[in-house]
Amino acid sequence: MIKTIIKNKTKKILAFIPARGGSKGLPGKNIINIGGLPLIAHSINSAQKSKLITRIIVSTDHKKIVRVANKYGADVPFLRPQELATDKSPTIDAVLYTLDQLSKDEEKYDAVALLEPTSPLRKTQDIDNAIKILINNWNKTDAVVSVGEINLESPFYAKKIEKGFIKSLINISRLTMRRQDLPRTYFPYGVVYLCKTKTLQKERTFYPKRIMPYFIERWQNYEVDDIYDLKVVRAIMRHKKNEKK
Repeated sequence: MIKTIIKNKTKKILAFIPARGGSKGLPGKNIINIGGLPLIAHSINSAQKSKLITRIIVSTDHKKIVRVANKYGADVPFLRPQELATDKSPTIDAVLYTLDQLSKDEEKYDAVALLEPTSPLRKTQDIDNAIKILINNWNKTDAVVSVGEINLESPFYAKKIEKGFIKSLINISRLTMRRQDLPRTYFPYGVVYLCKTKTLQKERTFYPKRIMPYFIERWQNYEVDDIYDLKVVRAIMRHKKNEKK
């Protein structure tokens, strides 16, 4: 078993990358090629570049994903049980299962950084910057979540269908419908979900009562869940690569 070298002497942080084998929206998406690498490899590489992550674990039920994860330097100490790898299985259950298994070997962590493979558009310092927010505010907050500002699809513009007619989802005066007059709204993207371990075990969520934001840039507001997302993210990666030339 390979263990990542402990770089953060203040807190022990586990990087948890969930990657079950089944995906109906985009079959095999966790190992599909994107930007020259399997999708999951982008999250593994980001975690490896972190100076504050203690260990990187991939949680999967699929042997092919195990091979890919190991190839790019992540640990897969055990397969995820099938009952925790269905379409309806909450990710938090897999996280808590992993923490429980590790604790049997007296391996414990102060916090868990959930890195969604479907959010590969990370900047080099994103993970460590989020961890620093949590560590520097350890007594004030229990979690840090990456959020991107919603630009075109603000919930204030969202509609519902009621008795066959279009109605506003949120009642708001027409006088304030200009985008610049509306409150700024944010969506949580999977760049990083960071939470104290004790809080996770007690509240069973990465959204406890006390959460601080980690703001990401506009081009990072994408997750790979279907073929259209895949095409968009591939295009963004090509664009960012060309910017560096």
